Amino acid sequence: MISTEDGRRPTSWWPVTAASIRSTMRYLFVGLGTGLLALFALIGLLLVGALSLIGIGLPALPAAVAGVRRLAGTERRRASAFLDTPLPDHYRSVEGGYAARLRSVLGDPATGRDLAWLAIHGLTGTVGGYLALGLPLAALNAATMPLWWWAVPGSPPSVIGLPVDSWPAALTTPFVAVGYAALGLVVLPRLARLDARISRALLRPTDRMRLSERVTELTAMRAAALEAHAAELRRLERDLHDGTQNRLVAVVMQLGILERALESAPENQRGLASRAQDAANDALTHMRQVVRAIYPPILDERGLDGAVAALAAHCPIPCVLETTDVPRAPAAVEAAAYFSIAEALTNVAKHSGARQAVVRLTGRDRTLVIEVTDDGRGGADEHGGSGLAGIRRRVAALEGRTELLSPPGGPTALRVELPCGS
Repeated sequence: MISTEDGRRPTSWWPVTAASIRSTMRYLFVGLGTGLLALFALIGLLLVGALSLIGIGLPALPAAVAGVRRLAGTERRRASAFLDTPLPDHYRSVEGGYAARLRSVLGDPATGRDLAWLAIHGLTGTVGGYLALGLPLAALNAATMPLWWWAVPGSPPSVIGLPVDSWPAALTTPFVAVGYAALGLVVLPRLARLDARISRALLRPTDRMRLSERVTELTAMRAAALEAHAAELRRLERDLHDGTQNRLVAVVMQLGILERALESAPENQRGLASRAQDAANDALTHMRQVVRAIYPPILDERGLDGAVAALAAHCPIPCVLETTDVPRAPAAVEAAAYFSIAEALTNVAKHSGARQAVVRLTGRDRTLVIEVTDDGRGGADEHGGSGLAGIRRRVAALEGRTELLSPPGGPTALRVELPCGS
């Protein structure tokens, strides 16, 4: 059932039909241009491919395929808008040197599907465009034929091959115009939809392509998880070696001094015993800090929003916390969110020169969204040792996304999305 934007049924069929006609004619007119471009691109690509067989056209092949992909992207957007269905692209990334880019282009199954689309759309697009242009002009010509026959005497004109040489013949041409119009109303929408569906079938990712992309994503996530795990192990080893181990060595030394002192003068060694006890307490405190760095107990005690509230309260600069529908997530997700916010606030305090920071926590569609913004100088660099690369690795290991916007002069906005599972 057709309805208007506010949900009411239209009072007349004409506005809906007029909108459909405009959409169809616009699609076919633009399709005439893209169809001609598709034919020229197909001829050019085949020529480059033929020259590549003898080594001449190889340098131009990646650029030629890139041009075809831009044209296919235009058609993908047109078909998506006409059919009102999303139509994502499915190309492999083209990076590296010339050899790597050439292998990526030639090994991508989407390249062959683009070639098939060029050939088919070159036919359907040009035929549909010419019919969209010719049928209305033929209908207009037939409708106005009595006027032309009366106003311009001379050799009789013809309509659909029949000469118009009398008033009875001239008065029949408006009926021919109605036939042209009816033919256009029947054929053109179907032809436009057929062309759009062919483009959708050829330009959308297939199940095999989606599976290949998913395997690539999972491989990258696995690498990120291993890298994050290795970085965490190195951090723990460094904390234990440089912190806890040194403190335990100090305890052993204090106990050794106390033991020798007790042998020589046992009556006044209370101070040495006190220092040994202080060293042992210091080592124990540091051990607790290392353990808490693995999974902060505050997450169990107060939940993620309470733990982040504690981080915001202890931030050296004023920090505003905004929470909306924050769900309880798996422990790994909450730990990643907590450490990401902690690292981001540390960066704000150390490097941004900001006067205020804002932390937003939002639960949306089984996804935890974290936004940390500040009004500082901007120019944050992930490669500058600021900890942002560690945040990205930690988030990527959980199939999350990290976005950083930090233009020179500020402000800086860090956005993290972490899936919370089903």
